[in-house]
Amino acid sequence: MWETVTSAWNSALLTPLHEPVTLAIPAFVLFLAIEWFAARHLEDATFDPDGRSRPVRGGYERRDARASVSMGAVSILTTTFWKLLALIGYSAIWVYLAPWHLPPDAWYTWVILVLGVDALFYAYHRMAHRIRLIWATHQAHHSSEYFNFSTALRQKWNNGAEILMWIPLPLIGIPPWMVFIGFSVNLVYQFFVHTERIDKLPRPVEFVFNTPSHHRVHHGCDPEYLDRNYAGILIVWDRMFGTFQPETHRPTYGLTKPVGTYNIWKLQTHEYGAIVRDWRRASSWRDKLGYVFGPPGWAPSGTREADQEVDRAVAVHGHEAQ
Repeated sequence: MWETVTSAWNSALLTPLHEPVTLAIPAFVLFLAIEWFAARHLEDATFDPDGRSRPVRGGYERRDARASVSMGAVSILTTTFWKLLALIGYSAIWVYLAPWHLPPDAWYTWVILVLGVDALFYAYHRMAHRIRLIWATHQAHHSSEYFNFSTALRQKWNNGAEILMWIPLPLIGIPPWMVFIGFSVNLVYQFFVHTERIDKLPRPVEFVFNTPSHHRVHHGCDPEYLDRNYAGILIVWDRMFGTFQPETHRPTYGLTKPVGTYNIWKLQTHEYGAIVRDWRRASSWRDKLGYVFGPPGWAPSGTREADQEVDRAVAVHGHEAQ
């Protein structure tokens, strides 16, 4: 088994040519620079009466972009740690539990890998928006009120839930090193959908693939855009499972309750603190578990927070019925 772990480690984590994210870093930097150069005179933002910024289309804000890039840099280190843990577990599953081993040089193995990673990403992503404990990790990615290539780098530091979601892949016989490559390809693709500089693409592309237009919806906190378009590469998952929403107007980006800071530690951890506070003040175990495993915004029935959640749901479903 340890020979398998060592081989997979060398293939997936230590050899740059086998790591798509590493190969893509120069492209990330190039596209960031091009987009920033195109938007350098569009930095100023207007503000709504509630204090939420309304950045101009495609604009950058230096502190916001710096926070995003910094979170991405730290995530490289934390992801390496999580991958090491996953590598050991996946190797054990692949060696001892997988009923067969799919050949890495077969075209169908790569098709299964790409589709499997994308389907599991959709499932994980949907869970991350509906289970508060996982949302506490994912919300950092949604905290920017701007939408540009730097926002794509605003990554979480805790990949534990994703690691668990990938378990079916080594279990069906996909080599562990291929699992990491598959997710890296998925991640690289998603970088390029974080922009306002690209309008809607041709209809066949928009129908099958996740595009900037679809992902702008996902980052919107408008009632009709909340919890929509979870896709990684293929938007067909959202169409199949009823979570698709076309872009009908420019989204309001960011969280429904802005964090109001550029401190990367607070951006990553503030929701965990909120969970702890809600847990402590909950009067029953049912409420305690609801605050942790319920959807973001969950509150016991009859409370002000619960009434607000009901109002939001009514607004969303009322929009769908129109």
